[in-house]
Amino acid sequence: NVFQGGPFVEVFSAQGKDPVAKWRLSGSQSAIWKDFDKEVKSFVFVLEGSSQTIKMQLPKENKHMLGLIQRFLILQLYIPLGQDFSAELLITDLANIKRRLYLSTVHKELSATPLHAKIPLSIIRRRVWCNLCIDLAAFTSGIFKSAVFQSLDGITISANCKLRKIYTMKLKPQDTVEQ
Repeated sequence: NVFQGGPFVEVFSAQGKDPVAKWRLSGSQSAIWKDFDKEVKSFVFVLEGSSQTIKMQLPKENKHMLGLIQRFLILQLYIPLGQDFSAELLITDLANIKRRLYLSTVHKELSATPLHAKIPLSIIRRRVWCNLCIDLAAFTSGIFKSAVFQSLDGITISANCKLRKIYTMKLKPQDTVEQ
């Protein structure tokens, strides 16, 4: 129910007293913890272990929906070398059809059914903090032919990563990749 007409909407920040109060955490407490990262001079959440069992899910209850309408989703994260990472995004299109985008370092090639897509994250840089920017509208129309992105309704982040922030943006952020 947050106003989404501004330039961005913050979905998650590791700062504050209880940043995961609205999130469902899966896995042992020793596998998900808040830590201070000296490199970014900020608190982060660390997810470590099996990507099958160690997860953070928003919203906490499956019957609730986020209803985030801004086109770009940005994850500020760090993925260790040699570890798997995945993010699952629940989206709704203009026809009110719910679809899943499953982005993972495990996948080697794109595969899709009418309601589900597995998207490889093979290009993501490891052992460096990055802003992973996902164009939800382009993914929706590009993977699910004739579908038009309406809203992002759920996010699940799986181990292994350090997570600093998640937010949506109305406009495409500036590209800061160093060549």
